[in-house]
Amino acid sequence: MARRHTAVDDTMNPEFFPSPDPALASLPFSEAVRVGHLLFVSGQVGNVPGTTALVQGGISAESRQALENIKGILARHGSGLDRVVKFTVFLADMQEWPAFNSVYRGFFSDHFPSRSALGANGLALRARVELECIACVP
Repeated sequence: MARRHTAVDDTMNPEFFPSPDPALASLPFSEAVRVGHLLFVSGQVGNVPGTTALVQGGISAESRQALENIKGILARHGSGLDRVVKFTVFLADMQEWPAFNSVYRGFFSDHFPSRSALGANGLALRARVELECIACVP
């Protein structure tokens, strides 16, 4: 017979972290949510920090900025790209997959997180790419 646990495990209570960026603070999402040792990072596009404007330069520039935005969020919450276990990639045009991968490889050298990719129509701010991830937090 399975044992039933009645004690509340505080490590399983989610912590919600709104964005400290004034340009994003009023939007209805948390930049990250921590549950136990996992950090769930909301979808990030290649916007210039402090604004909702996308960087100029197309898929490569947007991919680089989206990854930098994620890197900053991870650092704020005690993690880093080296602790990412899962990425989800949304592309406005799957034909831009090789260009995205070229940028992505510049951020990962000794490990590659598991990853899913989807073609999506109508990304936030008319972005070419949106990224979300799950990372471990010590």
